[in-house]
Amino acid sequence: MNAPLLSRRTLLRGAGVALALPFLDATARAFSGAPKRRMVAVNLGLGLHAPHFFPDAAGREYAPSLYLQVLQDFRNDLTVLSGVSHPAVDGGHLSEKSFLTAAPHPGGAGFKNTISLDQFAAMKLGLETRIGYLSLSTGGRGLSWSRSGALIPSETRPSKVFAQLFLEGKPEEKRQQLERLKDGESVLDAVRDQVGALKKRLGAADGGRLDDYTDAVRETEGRLLKAEGWEDKPKPAVEAKPPRDNNDSKDVTGRARLMYDIMFLALKTDSTRFLTFFENGANAVPPIAGVTQDYHNLSHHGLDPAKIKELGVVETDQVKAFAEFLAKLKGAKEGDASLLDLTMVLFGSNLGNASSHDSRNMPILLAGGGFRHGQHLAFDRERNYPLANLFVSMLRRLGIEADSFGSGTAPMKGLELA
Repeated sequence: MNAPLLSRRTLLRGAGVALALPFLDATARAFSGAPKRRMVAVNLGLGLHAPHFFPDAAGREYAPSLYLQVLQDFRNDLTVLSGVSHPAVDGGHLSEKSFLTAAPHPGGAGFKNTISLDQFAAMKLGLETRIGYLSLSTGGRGLSWSRSGALIPSETRPSKVFAQLFLEGKPEEKRQQLERLKDGESVLDAVRDQVGALKKRLGAADGGRLDDYTDAVRETEGRLLKAEGWEDKPKPAVEAKPPRDNNDSKDVTGRARLMYDIMFLALKTDSTRFLTFFENGANAVPPIAGVTQDYHNLSHHGLDPAKIKELGVVETDQVKAFAEFLAKLKGAKEGDASLLDLTMVLFGSNLGNASSHDSRNMPILLAGGGFRHGQHLAFDRERNYPLANLFVSMLRRLGIEADSFGSGTAPMKGLELA
């Protein structure tokens, strides 16, 4: 029997401490021909007006709300969720920190975040692609948080993301990048040897903490080795031209559309499989017909009918941009499946009522990913169902064995595979 087509160096690294298990799992999947499943999370930081989002009826025969009418072409490709939130997550706008982590009390003085859903998935599977993950936003904070609870910077410029994905660097730039990667590996080798010597002198508790650190070293070295391998491979060619950044901070939908275009290209070329996008909103009047007031001010409508009407125009425009993204995913094929069938797309907001900064009853939908969609899963709006149970379902769909994540302790009720 012929040996797998892996380099001698990779085999040596895989046999020792240097390579993390996720890389070995990725190698096994590459040879098994398993579907390349992806995951996207989109958060609108200024919320979605609940009466315009949630259907009145539960189940499969619901009449679409104002915003769901925009998504009618994808009715059988998505599930609407109501009565869900993260237990103990409060803090108004600061609840955005916990959108993908479910970490409690993000507004508290002693708040410590945890790893976000995308980073947990990327930690397990991110080495399968050139880029482990992309954290994107229209400005300010993103949605991605590291294993240690540190905020991962988001990229706000589509042109820079496009260059990272598709533009080849100059030969000298590549050489310098390879040198940096090799320097990083040599540093990690030295650290690993020191850790091994130190552990022999530690007690059980300190030894456990050191094991966590060692795991992080292994993961980092795996990423370095994988990145070094990608440096010798050409980037995928796309017909799309490099985008021109939209620097008009008021044009929230235009800026979002540019990011959705980049996200689609990244997924279609399998450059990455884990994407987060935070649409941060704006303290300005967006250039949308019929809108005369500041977007942030509209989100704090206080039940003023005039403000709610304009807010509906802004948010409908946002949902239209999202619908265009879904249409591109559904129209792209990979094997016998559409890219939407292979991509779980989480869409919603950390705020259930942006006007009062209430983080209960979050407006959430899940599209694609090969689930049995076409329904409104309505949970208790007084005693919310843990949204993080959906995260457990999503991780399992990626092939990651997960019994819990954050406040989620089981897969989501009522969400079944197609």
